[in-house]
Amino acid sequence: MDSPAPARRSFLRGGLMLATTAAVTAAALQPRADADTTTRSRSRARLIARDYPDVDWQPASPRNYTAAARPVEYPIDFVVVHVTQETYDDTIKIFQNPGAEVSAHYLVRSEDGHVARCVREKDVGWHAGNWDYNTRSIGIEHEGWVDKPEYFTDAMYESSADLTAYLCAAYGIPADRDHIIGHVEVPGSDHTDPGPHWDWDRYLKLVKGHMKVVGGA
Repeated sequence: MDSPAPARRSFLRGGLMLATTAAVTAAALQPRADADTTTRSRSRARLIARDYPDVDWQPASPRNYTAAARPVEYPIDFVVVHVTQETYDDTIKIFQNPGAEVSAHYLVRSEDGHVARCVREKDVGWHAGNWDYNTRSIGIEHEGWVDKPEYFTDAMYESSADLTAYLCAAYGIPADRDHIIGHVEVPGSDHTDPGPHWDWDRYLKLVKGHMKVVGGA
């Protein structure tokens, strides 16, 4: 977790006939391409509009994030993986404390992989400690401590990977280590999470496996 940095896309007669013929031909070919593009755009819009489905809504205080209209206002290019250094319940309390100046979009519980949404994906969470990265990322907090690997359960990995796969598919984020990063990798960060015990190879493999299910790979 971290607090926000300061704020921070005419014709000659003979030529007319050729042009008209070409236009008719192009018009005959265009509707299918336009229809396909429109279908994809509408499908993505529906996917984005509803956020990640079927999660527990535990809203952060409005004082702890910036209302926005992403991805129109800002592109979403990254998923940032965090570890709370707190319990699940205490993390919820921190996000809901209007004086905390910190929030993340999602929180994953250790014991059973339960997922809570704390900030809408369209809004800017204050999680990365870098305004540019805040605007262009979705933050996922994981209950636990960087030096206690027992908190990184199978259920946590599975739930988090499913969430990240969904986000990658929804926003066109490549499922690789250049775009799914740890808090420690955010420029200017003084945090170390998710720490040396977070299994990145396992996590990326799970994300890619889940992406096949949601249609992103």
